[in-house]
Amino acid sequence: MKKSFRKQTLKTLLASVLAFSALPAVAQQGDTSSVQRRTLKEVSINTGRASQQTPITTSNMNQRQISDNKTDISIPYILNTLPSVVAEGENGMVGNTSMRVRGIDRTRINVNINGITLNDAESQMVYWVNLPNLAGMAQNIQLQRGITASTEGSSDFGGAINLQTLNGKFQPYAVADLSGGSFNTRQYNFMVGSGITKHNWSFDFAYNGMNTDGYVRNGFADHKSFFASATHYGERSIFKAIAIVGKQKTGITWNGAYAEKLDNDPTYNDAGAYDDAFGNIYYYGNETDNYFQRHYQLYYNYALTSRWNINAVADITYGDGYYENYKNDKKPGSKYNLNTDSTTQDSSDFITRKMMDNVAYTANIGANYHSDKFQLSFGQAAQLYDGLHFGNIIWAQDPSLYTLNTFNDEGELEWYRNHSVKTSATSYLRANWDINHQSNLYADLQFRMVHYTMNGIDDDDIFDSLKFDENYLFFNPKVGYNRLWTSNNNQHNRLYFVAGISHREPCRADIKDAYYSNLWYQNGDTVKAEAMLDIEAGYQIRRSRFAASANLYAMLYKDQLTPSGRINSASGYALMDNVDRSYRLGIELEAGYLATDWMHLAGNLTLSRNKIIDYVYTVSVMDENWDYDHTEQRALGTTDLSFSPSVVGAAIASFKPFYACGEKGRNFNIQFVGKYVGEMYVDNTSREEMLQEDYFLLNLKAGYTWQLSGNKQIEAQIVVNNLLDHTYRVNAWNASYYFTDSANDSYDRAYFQQPGRNVMARLVFSF
Repeated sequence: MKKSFRKQTLKTLLASVLAFSALPAVAQQGDTSSVQRRTLKEVSINTGRASQQTPITTSNMNQRQISDNKTDISIPYILNTLPSVVAEGENGMVGNTSMRVRGIDRTRINVNINGITLNDAESQMVYWVNLPNLAGMAQNIQLQRGITASTEGSSDFGGAINLQTLNGKFQPYAVADLSGGSFNTRQYNFMVGSGITKHNWSFDFAYNGMNTDGYVRNGFADHKSFFASATHYGERSIFKAIAIVGKQKTGITWNGAYAEKLDNDPTYNDAGAYDDAFGNIYYYGNETDNYFQRHYQLYYNYALTSRWNINAVADITYGDGYYENYKNDKKPGSKYNLNTDSTTQDSSDFITRKMMDNVAYTANIGANYHSDKFQLSFGQAAQLYDGLHFGNIIWAQDPSLYTLNTFNDEGELEWYRNHSVKTSATSYLRANWDINHQSNLYADLQFRMVHYTMNGIDDDDIFDSLKFDENYLFFNPKVGYNRLWTSNNNQHNRLYFVAGISHREPCRADIKDAYYSNLWYQNGDTVKAEAMLDIEAGYQIRRSRFAASANLYAMLYKDQLTPSGRINSASGYALMDNVDRSYRLGIELEAGYLATDWMHLAGNLTLSRNKIIDYVYTVSVMDENWDYDHTEQRALGTTDLSFSPSVVGAAIASFKPFYACGEKGRNFNIQFVGKYVGEMYVDNTSREEMLQEDYFLLNLKAGYTWQLSGNKQIEAQIVVNNLLDHTYRVNAWNASYYFTDSANDSYDRAYFQQPGRNVMARLVFSF
């Protein structure tokens, strides 16, 4: 009786205990049944992770697939072939990268590691550069599109990424992964694990690094990250401790450049540029972005009975960093709190260092119930974020600018300092009821409370203290239906339907923009929380050699925040506008075909309409001295949502050309990967001059694996990106100017130039 209970308890623990913490599904060393070994390899359920019984649109990548794409370096480019995904980089695939899902930017994509949110609490962005080579510590990744399962952190408006870090393995292992290529890029990844010891512990470590000169000038990167985990497997429990540390130093490339500059020099980047009295151009040597991030996580799962388990998670994340900018021949006066009354110069060169120091405390506790026909998960998550923003003038060409100003201990002038505190509490309840052996109903209810305060002098206005204190209360319900027909020969059909509502609070930049707009222009601008109703229906079929799916979605928004076409004058980030009504309607198609044992074809295509209804464009009109004169509103009717292409697609053709030559021939593979991104507008006005051209990229991957004794192997890989050497640019920012004495509007467009053909070679040693 005790043995039977223990066996059932173990199965439940392995299959459902991870519903909150993404712990590796393994048993104690003494029990080596095939069920447990299969569970170790296949089961990876964590908070917000969807299964075939969850009516949510998903794509999954296992460790092998992630590893095959690791020459792409960053997570956005590793996921770039998935439906509706568009990856972007300031410097190609290295340095600062980001991604959009269905046209929705990174501030609205919820990312979590082991069930803990990775999004910055204030900007709500994920800075992939702050955790370099995160793929080197990933066991698997799931991308959810549209409506997603509830998790800790801000509600997503485009998708969610669930990343599970490395699982423990039964046997000791070691992997050395080395690659290098164009732009003097070098990447290395070392992984080692103890296997499960006789005392039921496992230890896993990964060290990653990347160095590159980059494609554009000053596009260098020096990145390092470290992963360590210790796991204990008890009779009914699993305990895990994880540390993830990332440190990066990256050259600033976020300015972009005008087309005429890039036409003359595709690698042009003006970051850090200054001139002397004779007009000679020089570049400041430390025009860099620097950040040090540390995650410390604890997980505990305990099986109360064969049907019930509880779990608890605690996380502390520290982050601190800065970026430096050389200001060439600027008028520093009121903007930087420098004293211009005591100097005869109207302008001067000086260097700024903008810094931040923050910490986030996160705690989750939950419970899971599982029976033959009913699954239930519920829990509570809470986060406290404490952030400090401050900036110093670390050097000025004209020393008299410092007169009457105070300095810190390092002899630097502090020109702003503000403090933010953000607390959030999330409660969720998820239920899955199996109506019969084929159909189930799904419900997901989330309550989220947020309190956000900002106080102090800000870099945008040193005379008026930034004051913000707001509470948000959101209820995000989701319901769905799922039907799955399966057969003994691994064939199935799946039909699902889901509908849900999401709300999301504005981020720091949105709040600041509205605050200062109202302060300076007295226009009554306030920023609103966003709301979305998403309705999706999908159908999937799988046969022995063929699989296909179609997903229809309708994402209907109230007060969606979208890029307005304006930029922040201090930092250059895109400013957002609440638009009253907007929508995204689309269909996502996927198919894969194993034509022969040596050829596999796969692809996806997204067709969509992304519109604002009755868009009213608010513009500030300037006089001839660039001073604000008045505000105008222009009714433009129905326009296209910015950065939302109506066509996105990818295709992959994989071959084993020497398959008939025996086992050694089967170890060679070659793959062609194509990516198409249709034309899009870079603001919401649908003006022709704001249209960004479409582009198509073709990459080539080839590899060979030498099988050695035991599980040892050596794998060689070569990747040629942009095989056709296509010249293309992605938008960096745009700004429109309106003047009282001009009949025509003026505008600026800056771009990110992308590299042409480039190569990476790779060797992987596994022991």
